[in-house]
Amino acid sequence: MPQPEPPLPELDKVKLCEERIGYRFSNPEFLRSALTHASGAANRLASNERLEFLGDSVLGFTICDWLFREHQEYLEGELTQIKSAVVSRRVCARVSRELKLECCLILGKGMQQAMGVPSSLLSDVYEAIIAAIYLDGGIEAARDFILRTIGKELQEAIEGHSIGNYKSALQQLSQRENGLAPTYRLLSESGPDHSKMFQISAEIKKRKFAPAWGKTKKDAEQRAAGNALAELRGEDPPYGA
Repeated sequence: MPQPEPPLPELDKVKLCEERIGYRFSNPEFLRSALTHASGAANRLASNERLEFLGDSVLGFTICDWLFREHQEYLEGELTQIKSAVVSRRVCARVSRELKLECCLILGKGMQQAMGVPSSLLSDVYEAIIAAIYLDGGIEAARDFILRTIGKELQEAIEGHSIGNYKSALQQLSQRENGLAPTYRLLSESGPDHSKMFQISAEIKKRKFAPAWGKTKKDAEQRAAGNALAELRGEDPPYGA
């Protein structure tokens, strides 16, 4: 039976982590502290627990700030839902696994399990690394790291929230800025009765947006609203006409 490889020395773990996270520290001691679990530290204050506390706040602020600036059509409750879906221990642990940080952790002997590193430790180290980068390079460096590593999760949360909610988002935006709700116009139908397709466009104050097709009128309206939201942001419509 093959024996597990011995753990890397602490300095090698720091260097390996820098490679995997794509950030070079001016003060590597910040990263060493971020990688040190309480079981591998001389005392609790020397572990990554304080950094985890700070990193959680930096992560939450960064996601809130990005959502607030990039998605002005969402209300407070919607922003909270998306933020909660991203700023979670499950997501942080998954990002840590994608970055392959298991080998970088500085653990006590009792924590070096053959079955792998617990998800809770992986979540903690991601937040601790965020804090370490923040202390080493400032908020912009931390922001760049967060959006680069958690960007896919953030986009999936936005898309998951938006499915079935394009119409709601467009209505809120239109009523807030124009004082009226958008209207939807059926432009075309195609296909046999049992498999029809509908082409619909959204309109706001006589402005017509790119139409979209759907298998039902409701689905086509949602996609048409998605096109309208994209055009209002200056983006290309996501659903073809």
